[in-house]
Amino acid sequence: MSNNRIKNFQISFFAIILGLSGLSIAFQKGEIHLGIPGHLSYYFIAITIIVFTVLLVLYSIKFIKHRNEVRKDFHHPVKANFFPAISISLVLFSIAFLKIDMTIAKFFWIIGLSMHLIFTLVIMSNWLNKEFTINSINPAWFIPAVGNILAPVSGVPLGFIEISWFFFSVGLIFWLMLFTIFFNRIIFHNPLPDKLKPTMFIFIAPPAIGFIAYVNLTGNIDAFAKILYYLALFLVILLVSQIRMFAKIKFYISWWAYTFPIAAMSLASILMYTKSKCGCLLTYKYIALVLITILSILIIIISIKTIMSIIKKEVCIEEDD
Repeated sequence: MSNNRIKNFQISFFAIILGLSGLSIAFQKGEIHLGIPGHLSYYFIAITIIVFTVLLVLYSIKFIKHRNEVRKDFHHPVKANFFPAISISLVLFSIAFLKIDMTIAKFFWIIGLSMHLIFTLVIMSNWLNKEFTINSINPAWFIPAVGNILAPVSGVPLGFIEISWFFFSVGLIFWLMLFTIFFNRIIFHNPLPDKLKPTMFIFIAPPAIGFIAYVNLTGNIDAFAKILYYLALFLVILLVSQIRMFAKIKFYISWWAYTFPIAAMSLASILMYTKSKCGCLLTYKYIALVLITILSILIIIISIKTIMSIIKKEVCIEEDD
């Protein structure tokens, strides 16, 4: 990769890891609970770690050679929120390794959450100390909150109960706050530019992950858990109903924002299928299977488009802020 392309290497590339990790974990749970044949999840996990390593090396080179550009990314109202995608990736690896090696899972969880706490503090300090307009807020601002909410998913099985409650509490409250502010922006102010519209799918992730985390923390599906699950399900339906709008958007790296939230919803549905005591268990199973199928197709399409864009040199180019 040329020096100029390294200079313009986008931190948003780490959203790819969230999508691939989500696919890996969805297949892992599907193989255990839904009867999905084969052991594809092991291959997906390996591929995801390789891609993560490549992206981390490339961004590290950018940091070494173009530190000012990295500094600009970190203070950008959109790009800054993708830095926690690095720490979230490590937490997702810890979830994937729970069924493989608990020691490795614990290592990823501790490193990932330590990094995520630092990212969260720095980003929230920017919110407090910088001047933003209402049009600065976008769904990418939800990413730090998602990482905090994610902590109990592997934190509870690893024995980090109180720390998991800490991160969950922080993530849940800031998600609700940002959700309210964003809806104010989207209803009463300028609409999102096409490049950021795919990030609207991030809406699904906090309640879907929140449902999984809350059930892990409490051990049962109570009324609040159901509120989180059905809110996430409604958001899936709402966003799918806007498919004509999304279909008109040309390819951007932001398309990867479609993937992880769908993976999160499929995992939430698997948990509903395995833990719920209602009489509609098969419904949750079919929702999970449909979502995993859609996720798989999406990742194939988006991966091909990403590779073609890299070959055509349509990414890692100078961007307008």
